[in-house]
This record gives sequence, structure tokens and C-alpha cells, in this order.
Amino acid sequence: MSEQIMVDVRDLKKHFKKGSEVLKAVDGVSFQIRKGETFGLVGESGSGKSTVGRCLIRLYDYTGGEVYFDGQNLSNFGDKQLKPYRRRIQTIFQDPYSSLNPGMNVLELIGEPMDIHGIHMKANERKEFVAGLLKKVGLKEEHLYRYPHEFSGGQRQRISIARALSVRPDFVVCDEPISALDVSVQAQVVNMLEDLQAEFGLTYLFIAHDLSMVRHISDRIGVMYKGRLVEVAESDELYDNPLHPYTKALLSSIPIPDPRTASQNMAIKYEVPTAGDGAVPELREVSPGHFVADH
Repeated sequence: MSEQIMVDVRDLKKHFKKGSEVLKAVDGVSFQIRKGETFGLVGESGSGKSTVGRCLIRLYDYTGGEVYFDGQNLSNFGDKQLKPYRRRIQTIFQDPYSSLNPGMNVLELIGEPMDIHGIHMKANERKEFVAGLLKKVGLKEEHLYRYPHEFSGGQRQRISIARALSVRPDFVVCDEPISALDVSVQAQVVNMLEDLQAEFGLTYLFIAHDLSMVRHISDRIGVMYKGRLVEVAESDELYDNPLHPYTKALLSSIPIPDPRTASQNMAIKYEVPTAGDGAVPELREVSPGHFVADH
């Protein structure tokens, strides 16, 4: 991991209108991701973490704020300007069952992004290239002409990962990539993502609600609550020394595989305190690299 900043998110906001009401899914989020780093983003369902990821890849146009990628402000780019960055920024989605076209075989699925981004190869070269990607994600060349319904959930997610890597990206948004998988497969996929990161020099935003797995893969972690970041720290520091009351509640809710102690886990019950004027607390650095938002 270098000190070079690859992704710089500044005061990102995404609001949705629902009738006369406004849902502030993301409301002023700022963080940076260094080149070669895995930045984990955690929180309960509805905290806004996946919305952040979808804003970064411009699946959603955001309401306010700025996103810089390699020093370029992508906030006001149109589709034509964004196209070269879309190749460099890829996504692994949560559900491997719906993210793959059931009418395409594996060779076609992995080759499609290459066609979109103008990466042309002769037929035999493409077959060899895709077969090599399959091998890197733990599949075989014999899988090239099979269709998604012929694979397990874990195998489908491996295909999705190979598909994302086919255009040689620099930054990958991993949007809860293991939550739809069996527990027995999750660790295998996470270990594979780490190996691929080392081999290809990838940078990850790893979005998840499984806190134990996030600790394993992340260099730094941001904790989201109701559309805002409430704590950011290095992985071990956050787990060993959580400072924000919500982070403590979130960590205490991790399941313990011991029926004698599992019942002692705290339910996640927390409400962000506001100042007397109703202001929401801002992140402040309380120790080197450890930021917390708390009055």
C-alpha cells in the first residue's frame, strides 16, 4: 500500500425524494482510499454504505459533494468523459444470481466488458485469456461454455470477479460480495480477493455488514450510521479500541459461537446525539489515524 490517494470522497450526499419527504441516504460523507489499500465500509442495513459505493461508480448521480479519482474530479463528467474511468473502476455486486445474464455462457459473460471497453483480441487469444482468469479465481477451462444456472452461488461469484478483472481495473467496489454465499465459501472468496489484490495491485472498497470478515480483509474501516460516518480507524485499532458508542454496539452484536455467552450480546440500540442546536457531530481526529464523530 502506498501513500498515494486513489479515491478522495468529499462531503458526498445522496438524497432520495419519496413524495413530499426527502430520504438522506448519504448525508455528508468524506474519506480517502490509498492506492493498494482495502477500505472497509460497515454498518447496518439502511446505513447508506451501498449507496456510497453506487455513487462512486456513478450508478447513482449524487445530490452533492465531489469524488476524485487519481486526482480527477469525476463529479460533473458526462458519459463520454466517464468511459475510460468506468474501465478502471469495476464492481462486484452482492447477488451472483442476478448479476449474470442467464442467456450467456462464461466466455461471453467475461468477454462482454472487454467488448464494451474496446479490448479486442483474436478468438483463440480471448479464449486463452479468459481461461487464465478462470484459473486465477479457482475455476477450470472446461467451465468456459457453461451457463450461470450450472454453477453454485460461490462459483457464480467467482465468475463475477473474473468478469470485473477482465478489463484490468485499478479500483474495485466490492458491494457485499460474500453476504449471499454460504459461510463455508465466504472465507475462500475473501482469501481469493486478497490474492488477486496482491497479484494485480488492486485497490478495494469493501462494503459489508459481516464485521469479522471486514476486519480480516481491510486495512482501514469506516463505520456508517444513518448516512454518516461516525468512526474511521485502522482495522485492528477500531476493533481493539472502539470509541464511538454506535461502533461499540455494532461490535458487541457480532455472533459468538458459544451458546453460554451468545445471549449476552447487546442488541444494536443507539441514537446519534445532537448538540443543543440540533447539529450532527463532525469527525475529529482523536489519535493518529483514528477519527470519531461524537459530542
